[in-house]
Amino acid sequence: MTENPSVPGPRRDMAMHNDWWTSGWEHVLPCQGFALTMLIGTASQPGFTGSLDDLLQGSFGGHWHMIGGDLDGALTFSRPDEEWDYEEAPEGREACEASRWEKFGAMLTAAGFPVPKTVRDLSELYLTWGLAGREETPEGTRWSMPAALPMPGDLLTLDAELTKRLDEIRRTMRTGPLVNTLIRHLVVDLGEPQEILTALDRLAAATGQDADDVRLALMELAESAGAQVYRGQEPADVERLETHQRFRLILDWEHFHTTWVHLSIAGDDDA
Repeated sequence: MTENPSVPGPRRDMAMHNDWWTSGWEHVLPCQGFALTMLIGTASQPGFTGSLDDLLQGSFGGHWHMIGGDLDGALTFSRPDEEWDYEEAPEGREACEASRWEKFGAMLTAAGFPVPKTVRDLSELYLTWGLAGREETPEGTRWSMPAALPMPGDLLTLDAELTKRLDEIRRTMRTGPLVNTLIRHLVVDLGEPQEILTALDRLAAATGQDADDVRLALMELAESAGAQVYRGQEPADVERLETHQRFRLILDWEHFHTTWVHLSIAGDDDA
């Protein structure tokens, strides 16, 4: 550790790992995991050497509310300063916390890992799991994070419900932008047609996407917003369509606008 960590200025701009949301760790770890990941991501930026405590001191005067104070603060699955949602969890905060800790502890113990109690404990687990790296150099402590975070399921045995939720999150993260690009074409370029005769390769050329990406977008649009795909008078299996095969795409825009919440057709220049 260096006695004078190179933290330029009163504080550093915080950096978050791009893979955090896709990986699904926020649905596995206590809520301080988000802030810890941001802290380590910031420590991993060029120009910083020192401990996480050094970074906390240099950027926040040693106390950061997002992490619950400092690295020795207790981990929780809810934030005590936030109002409790009794509709979502009618059992109350204490009972919900106890249940979450029981599941979390059992999952880690089954995989042979210690159950962390503080943010510092969790930071050591990050090193064990490969979510972070720490190296002592002549200049001081250097932090790093891998380009792609290990997935929770690679390290822990997840129950069926959590596995399904994480799979759904990753699918949505993957298909959401593809669907929005297709929707932009249908809304902005074509003016919300009730029906069009087209093909995957035609939609790909019109949207600047790969034909397989258009296929994924169509499958999501059909599942989430009620779009229908026909060849002749028979429903078509989008997954089996050849890229050049013509099909009819039928859209119920009233249903779409009621159910689809990811639509964003305003250009960046309109913001």
